[in-house]
Amino acid sequence: MTPTLDKPIPKKTLEGLRERVAAEGLLDVAYTSVDSPFGTLLLAKTPRGLVRLGLPEEDADALLADLAGRISPRVLEAPAGLDEERRELDDYFAGRRRDFELPIDWQLSHGFLLRARQEIAAIPYGETRTYTDLARGAGNERAVRAAGSACSRNPIPLVVPCHRVLRSDGSLGGYAGGLEMKEKLLDMERNP
Repeated sequence: MTPTLDKPIPKKTLEGLRERVAAEGLLDVAYTSVDSPFGTLLLAKTPRGLVRLGLPEEDADALLADLAGRISPRVLEAPAGLDEERRELDDYFAGRRRDFELPIDWQLSHGFLLRARQEIAAIPYGETRTYTDLARGAGNERAVRAAGSACSRNPIPLVVPCHRVLRSDGSLGGYAGGLEMKEKLLDMERNP
């Protein structure tokens, strides 16, 4: 039988629990949500850095379950632990930030996908690259479809700006947040 609580846990008690869990090294993944011009984003980080950024179109519960399965079941909502990530995203959307300075935990990326995503992270604000450029930079110019996969399954969009990757003909291609979001992000960066 699962125990139930007759009363909600007081906010102060919950915050104290979060602090204790973090201080004792019992927390492997901290997460919170943040509002954006496109809807609610989900941020998750490990002690190494930002590991996941869920876009508004993604199911937050499924994303957290995936993190629990792939990284650790010790996942806890800890908004204060992601203040810097929220601040940098707010600054980005307000046009006050062009480069993210957040540490990134790359553990959800391996091999070619890791190299491609590191190439994406190096694309300067307001500039674009093609999927072919991305494949070439990641070490295999014929792996254009794999470069597309590196973008479409990018665990840290916006911070690893896959919206800056276009088709060779200059068309948008795809985007996990939808083409309208991709177009608006590119417009925002081109016209600060």
